[in-house]
Amino acid sequence: MSRPNILLIMADQFRGDCLGAAGHPDVKTPFLDTLASRGVMFENAYSACPSCIAARAAFHTGLAPEHHGRVGYEDNIPWKYEHTIAGELSKAGYYTQCVGKMHVHPLRNYLGFHNVELHDGYLHAYRYGKVPYAESQRQADDYFHWLRNQCGVDADVTDTGLECNSWITRPWIYPEKTHPTNWVTDRAIDFFRRRDRERPFFLMASYLKPHPPFDPPEYYLNLYLNKKLTPPAVGTWENLTQLLQEGRIFDSKCGPIDKELIHQMQAGYYGCITHLDHQIGRLIQTLVEEELYDNTVIIFTADHGEELGDHYLFRKSRGFEGSSRIPLIVSGGNIVPELKKNTVSTAITELRDIMPTVLDIAQAPSPDLDGESLLPLMADNKTHLRNYLHGEHSYGKYSSHWIVTERDKYIWYTETGEEQYFLLEKDPHELDNLIGVADVTERVEELRNLLIKELQGRPEGFTDGTSLIPGKAYPPTLDFLKS
Repeated sequence: MSRPNILLIMADQFRGDCLGAAGHPDVKTPFLDTLASRGVMFENAYSACPSCIAARAAFHTGLAPEHHGRVGYEDNIPWKYEHTIAGELSKAGYYTQCVGKMHVHPLRNYLGFHNVELHDGYLHAYRYGKVPYAESQRQADDYFHWLRNQCGVDADVTDTGLECNSWITRPWIYPEKTHPTNWVTDRAIDFFRRRDRERPFFLMASYLKPHPPFDPPEYYLNLYLNKKLTPPAVGTWENLTQLLQEGRIFDSKCGPIDKELIHQMQAGYYGCITHLDHQIGRLIQTLVEEELYDNTVIIFTADHGEELGDHYLFRKSRGFEGSSRIPLIVSGGNIVPELKKNTVSTAITELRDIMPTVLDIAQAPSPDLDGESLLPLMADNKTHLRNYLHGEHSYGKYSSHWIVTERDKYIWYTETGEEQYFLLEKDPHELDNLIGVADVTERVEELRNLLIKELQGRPEGFTDGTSLIPGKAYPPTLDFLKS
């Protein structure tokens, strides 16, 4: 069997439930639904450290957070890893290209790719005046360079007036063709023209959206702006304190308090998703025209999700489903004929599993990784990959660790010691915190003990081996990565 081409499509801040194929009541994703119908959709895929940098470290290295060293969000920490997904594929004879977001340091670190056409979105850390010229986004980011040539020397994504972590919504102000989502698609399509036709390729089309700013082209915003949308999930355990304090702040971690602004936020997010979906449709059509579709494996995923008003929250970094659960679809074309079609897997999977899966599909040697190949799940009757997943995120007073299984989730907050337990099989939106309910006491203890086992030997001192210890310092980067 010849080795397949691999198209890896990664979105940024894309919730795992925001697919028509996943049963979402509002958002429309016909092209992603097509991929799901022609492949395998993993409905319990997670990001174990759900913010941009840490999540991408797991994807690029196949490692768990405690091994790649990024357990929260911190800029300007160099990326120095012996093995990366692009590096291993390059060594195995693939031509490797990334178009779009990398979010590594330094910005032009290629992580083993033969070439990168970069657009990281707006990154504060690379915009400040103290940043050296060569590392400034205005110089190092290919899309910003291109946009100035198209729309004027001062053109910028901030011309909409929106901030890159804000819930405020408005349409893109320049021609649709200049939108960053279109740019990634255009450059990915151009790769098919200029690829090395003697070698299989690994193309990563890495989109910024639906990460804020919520600035889809007007057509896509209007699809949802005047439509009745399902309100965010708010349970019985919620606390209004943060919303009352911060709900008028444009980039708050809780989102807006104003109901109309909540609706606009949802419309902007869903508009970005459908715009992205249609651009993915362009990639699929190009594969067909280039006669590449039948021998290309297409993988779609995201780095993390978006709370989007659930539990009065916004953005990511939490253990809740909106933040930590991600989409994961593998569509096999005809090059791997044993792959199942139109199948939903309930196995617990994580970003670290993509690297071993891709290397397995490419028939390439794999280094020792924390992730596991998903190929057995897709090609035979194996139904489970792991019994549980340990997730975490350093996030100030909201820092937490969690254990999630196919049926339930336990969350422990490192500063306060607070606990939460959700029976996901009956309560997928985490509306009822069952901590203290007698019927689940034994199960909570079981999951707590799993977390204690996972945290043994960690430098923070979260456990003495028998109990969890709150109040420990929890920096976002482990010391070994800074040495």
